Amino acid sequence: MADVGSGAGLPGVVWALARPDLRVTLIEPLLRRANFLTQAVENLGIADRVSVLRGRGEEVKAVWGTFDVVTARAVAPLGKLLGWTIPLLREGGRLVTLKGQSAAEEIESASAEITHFRLTDVRVVQVGSPWVEPATTVVTAHLGAAQ
Repeated sequence: MADVGSGAGLPGVVWALARPDLRVTLIEPLLRRANFLTQAVENLGIADRVSVLRGRGEEVKAVWGTFDVVTARAVAPLGKLLGWTIPLLREGGRLVTLKGQSAAEEIESASAEITHFRLTDVRVVQVGSPWVEPATTVVTAHLGAAQ
């Protein structure tokens, strides 16, 4: 799993803590934040399964096509975000982006990019309700053939 634009570690570090079976790569372009993430991962004792890469998703070509799941939260509008995240996915992988109330409009605006990157099963999902209000809006998609 890769988390693009990890910032303070959300959601990547949370996933790593909640799911000890996952290997997580946190991708963060800003030096200060990447250093923070490295220290946090060490302090939390999860450095054996969580790595930090400094760079942008579209720049870390060494890991392109290697992830089953790529997440991103509050990074960019969907059309732009796809160019930074989709290259990281392996065929059949899943993109999970935390979005706001404009998620459906972002999907519509990004229709050309969705087609270009061969995304299927693109959906808006509300998660967390009734425990969290307002619910979190998530856009999910698969790379390649529908699952």
